[in-house]
Amino acid sequence: MWSVWWRDIDHGGGQAAAVAPSRRGYPSDLTDRQWALIEPLLPEPATEGRREKHPRREVVNAILYVVRSGCPWRYLPADLPPWQTVYWYFARWEQAGVTEALLAVLRVKARAVQNRGPEPSAGIIDSQSVKGADTVGCDSRGYDAGKKINGRKRFIVTDTLGLLVTVWVLAASWQDRDGAKGALVAASLAAPSMRHLFADSGFAGRLVDWARDTVNTTIEIVRKPAEQQGFAVHPRRWVVERTLAWLTAHRRLARDYERIPEVSEAIIRWAAIAGMARRITRGTPARRQTRRTFTWT
Repeated sequence: MWSVWWRDIDHGGGQAAAVAPSRRGYPSDLTDRQWALIEPLLPEPATEGRREKHPRREVVNAILYVVRSGCPWRYLPADLPPWQTVYWYFARWEQAGVTEALLAVLRVKARAVQNRGPEPSAGIIDSQSVKGADTVGCDSRGYDAGKKINGRKRFIVTDTLGLLVTVWVLAASWQDRDGAKGALVAASLAAPSMRHLFADSGFAGRLVDWARDTVNTTIEIVRKPAEQQGFAVHPRRWVVERTLAWLTAHRRLARDYERIPEVSEAIIRWAAIAGMARRITRGTPARRQTRRTFTWT
C-alpha cells in the first residue's frame, strides 16, 4: 500500500555526506546526543546505486519538523532536504519497520533511566477521537456519536511510565471494545511480558473476556467514582491521557490529515520517538513550564 505513495520518486542508495550544510536550526532538530541514539538503528545505506545526497540526520530533522509544526510535506523550508526525498525516506523506513524498532529500543533505554526493568509487565490502553481533514479518505473515516467527531480514532497502549508501546488507527465510528482488539494483538507482539492492562469503562464487557482468552491479557477497568463531579485525575489512567496530550502537542496530530491510517500511525510513532529521545537525554520526564508574567509599558 505504501508503494503508491513513493514509487514515482527516484532516489538512490549509498553513503551520506558526513556533515550537513550549515543552516539555521529549528527547535524540532535532534541534538547530538539524541541523534546518537537514533542513528545506529536506521537501516544500513545501500552499497550499490547513487550515493545519498542528503545527510540522514537532516532527513530525520525534516520529518520531525513536519510532525511538530504540522506543515504539509511540500511546505518544508528550503534549507531542509527536498520534500520528495524526505517523504521517500519516511515511506521506505516505515515499510522496513524502522519506527517500531526505534520505539522498542528507546523504550528500553527510557525505562532504564527511570530505574525500571527493560520490559513492562503492565500498561494502559485508551482511545482518542480526532477530527479528520478533507484529505482523509471516506473509506477510513467515521463519526463518533459520543464525542460528536467526524474523523478517526487512535488506540494507544503505553507502559506505566506513559511510553508508547503500540498505536492503532481506525475510523472514529469504531466502538472502543471492538477497535481495541487490533491494538491488543499488536501490543502482545511488541511487549510479550505486558499481560495486565488498565482501561476505562469504554473497554468493559466482552473485550475483557476476549483479551483473556485470545491474547492472555488481563484488562482491569478503572471506573469513574460515582460521587465524582467535574474533572478528576484517575489512578493509572492519567498516564495514558498524559501521553495523548504529549502527542497532540505536535500540530500534525491536532487532527488527522493523512489519507491512509498507516501514515497516521507512522506520524504518531515519530512523535513518540522524539519524546523518548528527549526523555533519555534529559534523564527525567518533562516538567510543567513556569508561568511567565509580563509587564506592559
